[in-house]
Order: sequence, then C-alpha cells, then structure tokens
Amino acid sequence: MFRIWAKVYADGRIAKQTTYSSEEKFTYSKFFNYLADICGELDIPTPVLLKTHIMNYAKFNHVVFRPRDFVEDPGCEKLVLENIL
Repeated sequence: MFRIWAKVYADGRIAKQTTYSSEEKFTYSKFFNYLADICGELDIPTPVLLKTHIMNYAKFNHVVFRPRDFVEDPGCEKLVLENIL
C-alpha cells in the first residue's frame, strides 16, 4: 500500500489537494498511471513525465511539476507530489 499527497499551488497557496492511495505495491513503471489518475481527480492536464521527475521522487520522496512540464496551460504555479510514509 502507498499514498501520495498531491497539491496544486496557485498564487503561492494550495488551491487544490488530494490524497491518492492504492492497495497494490508501488512500482515506478506505473508512475505515469498514478500521475494521470491524480491529475484527473484534480481536474488539471497531465504533465510530461521525465526520468528526472521519477528520480527526484525516488531520491527525495517528492517531485515538483512546473508549468513548463505541461503541454497545455495548467492554470497553476506548480503541482507537487509527496510520498506519505
């Protein structure tokens, strides 16, 4: 089981947030699926997922997606995913 706390920042504040949880074991190969589910729940476009994003999540237990990581305009300053231990 794992949980991810997702926060959308706008104007320096948390505009939206959600907690994504799953009973299955966390695997990095399914990280894009988790990200797509989270973005669907937050009603924002899904960002482009790069190897550096996955490595930052693995190493620091969080990852930040900036507007430049999105193909469409996200309408926010950043999307932050944190691993809830």
